[in-house]
Amino acid sequence: MFQPSKRLTAFGSALVLFLAMSAVASCSGPSGTPSPATSNGTPTGSTSGSASATVTPTVTSDAAEFCGAGSAIHYDRSAFQSTPRIDNKWFPLKPGMQYTTKGTVKSADGTSERTVVHSVTGLTKVIDGVKTLVMWDRDYFDGQLVESELAFFAQTEKGAVWLFGEYPEEYENGTFTGAPRTFISGISKAQAGIAMQDQPVTGTPGYVQAHAPDVGFLDCGTVFKQHERVCVPASCYDDVLVVDEYNPLEPSVGHQQKLYSAGTGLVKVTAVGGTDQESLDLITAEALADSKLSEINQQALELDGHAYQVSASVYGTTPHAEIAARGSGG
Repeated sequence: MFQPSKRLTAFGSALVLFLAMSAVASCSGPSGTPSPATSNGTPTGSTSGSASATVTPTVTSDAAEFCGAGSAIHYDRSAFQSTPRIDNKWFPLKPGMQYTTKGTVKSADGTSERTVVHSVTGLTKVIDGVKTLVMWDRDYFDGQLVESELAFFAQTEKGAVWLFGEYPEEYENGTFTGAPRTFISGISKAQAGIAMQDQPVTGTPGYVQAHAPDVGFLDCGTVFKQHERVCVPASCYDDVLVVDEYNPLEPSVGHQQKLYSAGTGLVKVTAVGGTDQESLDLITAEALADSKLSEINQQALELDGHAYQVSASVYGTTPHAEIAARGSGG
């Protein structure tokens, strides 16, 4: 499954930015039971983030309900698998899978074509005491790369998928400009959040998908509909889950709905409101050959290595990513 971007202005990869606020929807514990998304790096070259890194304790329970009643984040490292295996039916991430989505972004400046290539690498990386699986996204506007991002996911024993951070490098006219939206759970008050609940159902509270106050990041989600049918270029899907996502701090910037198909993951993104209207459809979902996965692993490792120079005080405090799977069966 793929995770579309959250930045629609300078770019748009892994869909909207945020800070901390006081109430709007609701969240859940590591199991993701009642609940329904997700940076601190540096502006240019080799300088680190503006805030010094501070690490959170092993178990946290933030009383703030950023997405409304019941949305407090309850993070417990012991709830996660020792080896990441993400097989949540709504959010499956199997190393070697690659998803391509295409669509448009409409703004006051006009309409741009957007293509995002989402690659599930065979890499793992320990973040905030949890071994996560690494996703690599490349985001193109009108054919030009505007963002190359590493995102980190892990699944609890009960099946909820959590987002642990993002390292999104930004580009302008082919030139690297920095990674100012980098965030890593456990550093500078950033908190992991739920990307997908273990058993999402309508009528349950909303949830925080990630929170990083130093970079103004907060994403909220709520299960909106179930058992829908949708057709996109990749295929037609039945029993589709619809999750409503929004930025409570910047409601005019982005309000979207994401449509998930069991066994595939995210198949469609539609705009509900905001100044930038984004729509994305799944075009292809393919299993890469082992040789291609090896290339993806190496390219993602290079990006991981570069991040230590760009975001020394945040990303640079984490262990390096490692190759865990060299083939789709690994």
